[in-house]
Amino acid sequence: MPSSKFILETKRLTLRRLNDKDAPFIHRLYNTEGFLSFVGDKNIGSVIDAAVYLRASLMPMYTHAHMGLFAVEEKQSGLPIGICGLIKRDSLDDIDLGYGFFPEYEGKGYATEAAQAMIELATNTLKLSKIVAITHPHNVRSLALLGRLGFVLESGIEPAPELVLLKRDL
Repeated sequence: MPSSKFILETKRLTLRRLNDKDAPFIHRLYNTEGFLSFVGDKNIGSVIDAAVYLRASLMPMYTHAHMGLFAVEEKQSGLPIGICGLIKRDSLDDIDLGYGFFPEYEGKGYATEAAQAMIELATNTLKLSKIVAITHPHNVRSLALLGRLGFVLESGIEPAPELVLLKRDL
């Protein structure tokens, strides 16, 4: 597995790999109304469930350099405020930009800042020619963010017609 020391910094944020100590953070984040509505219920009913989810689903993404969901921390407070990263999904041909933030940090540009850092990583380090993003068609905030980042609607997703796929050429 690549080094656990991977850190990416922006003006206001630090993006770092998730670890076992992040179970309480993941438990809280994945049980917010936004996550439950637009990402889905991952059955993370306790901190122990979150630790299992981290080990089984999130941390294995790091087997490929620069891939996976990363904890997004506010530099000033040091608090984790969300997740953002690049995901290789078996169901997609292209790399997927994923993100989610606590409601109290929405509308402050943090998602844009973190996503732009991941797009730069995809372009400059991974040398990708395109990335995609998946969102719910009723997730107005996510659609607006992706539009600002240069993504355009591509299609619905088979076999998940309740989701839409957006793409961005790099």
